[in-house]
Amino acid sequence: LRLDKHGVPLSPQPSDDPEDPLNWPGLYRAFILLQVSVLSALGTYNTAIINPAYNQLSAEFDVSIVTASYQTRVQLTVTIAVNGLGPFLFIPFAHVYGRRPVYLVTTLIGALSALGCAYAHNFGQLVGLRILNGIFPVGAALGVATANDLFCLHERGRALGIYTVLSTTGGHFAPIPGGLIGQYLGWQWIFKFAAITNSFCLLFTFFFLPETLYIRDRTRDIVEDSNSNSKSSVRRYLRRMNLGKRYPGRELRISDFFWPYIKMIRYPSVVFPAIYYATQYALGSTLPAVTVSHIFAQEFNWDTLQIGLAYGTALLIGAFLGETAGGWVVDSIMNRARVKALKGSSAPSEIRLRAIWTGEIIVPIGLLWYGFSIQFGAPWIVPILGMGVGCFGVQCITTVMYTYSTDCHLTKSAEVAQVFNFVRQEIGMTFAFYAIVLGEAMGGYHLLFVFFACVGSILAFIPILVLMWKGEAIRAAERRIFAD
Repeated sequence: LRLDKHGVPLSPQPSDDPEDPLNWPGLYRAFILLQVSVLSALGTYNTAIINPAYNQLSAEFDVSIVTASYQTRVQLTVTIAVNGLGPFLFIPFAHVYGRRPVYLVTTLIGALSALGCAYAHNFGQLVGLRILNGIFPVGAALGVATANDLFCLHERGRALGIYTVLSTTGGHFAPIPGGLIGQYLGWQWIFKFAAITNSFCLLFTFFFLPETLYIRDRTRDIVEDSNSNSKSSVRRYLRRMNLGKRYPGRELRISDFFWPYIKMIRYPSVVFPAIYYATQYALGSTLPAVTVSHIFAQEFNWDTLQIGLAYGTALLIGAFLGETAGGWVVDSIMNRARVKALKGSSAPSEIRLRAIWTGEIIVPIGLLWYGFSIQFGAPWIVPILGMGVGCFGVQCITTVMYTYSTDCHLTKSAEVAQVFNFVRQEIGMTFAFYAIVLGEAMGGYHLLFVFFACVGSILAFIPILVLMWKGEAIRAAERRIFAD
């Protein structure tokens, strides 16, 4: 029986196989996590890199700035039809044939579709190619499963915190190069640069990202074979990078493409956190991203470069600072509870929800800060700071919600992450489409963001309070009712 540094049994227990990812050196596992996080970040990176250049798209295709922003909103809409359906298509393959082939194929799709956007001749072609680009970011769901392949329970809060902050940071970082390139080279080169970035990640992944899917009930003969292969570093490398691995007993069925997700939405421990996280993410991260170009061009007469640098930097700093109050806090709370209980990993997952209060309080502060400062003509730095504050809170919420729901369903982490991804993109699309028009209809952005703060921090938070109070009992009832 293997124990952690606190003397608590590891969960899950690593096997005796040196090729079990849980047995790999810590730095190597961190290196893999970093790669997977970057691959996941490419999804939001490709979506957001064009945001500062809405004015250029408006002039190029003779449409309004709000209409130009629809090419990004359409990609969010496609979360229901494409971006959200992409992981539904690819994750079953990852469970049967391994994670590595899926990462390579989807990153290739991302590179080619981003390059195609640069050569769009009309607005319809651009929207169509952006929809195709929405197929590939499978890392948003599969990355959580990969993190769970690599880390035991007591390490996952920190690991998923790093993963989520890097994953979401793709969209926060993208406006910085997007604004710079758009200002001096034009909007076409923004997409070309995205294609170059994707291509570099594809090559790096091909040579350095190993397969992490591992079946721990394998026979002793297979373990002994792994021990013999591990004696040669070259053979060990080739074994880990092999694209032709087979996993006996795992077969692809039609039901794998929809039934696991239908089962997931039966669980309050998945649905309630997904809705709360998605709402706060859409309000604190997606909403500024799709409205800032219109608002700051109108209110401050900013150009593409200024918009990209200012809001990209604000969201980037907010996300990284938010993570310092996310994963580390979640893990420390969980470890203290496990040691106190002296029952190993039996400490209830609801303990992680205690870390939610930081984000719950800070997100509405950031939203109101942003909305009121825009409405009443504050200097540009004021709404920019409001964006950063809101994003800080969003990152705290992201880490807590991901770790809680995946802890509740350890063997279904990819499916849980895909439910989160699907709900996040659907809600983000909904807010993004009508935010500017609704704000004008309501009589000001201050009223709009008061409404949004109430939706995210009151209505969506009530089910989380229920889970904090009765979550363990609800999960016990889930196990009795849904024994399958």
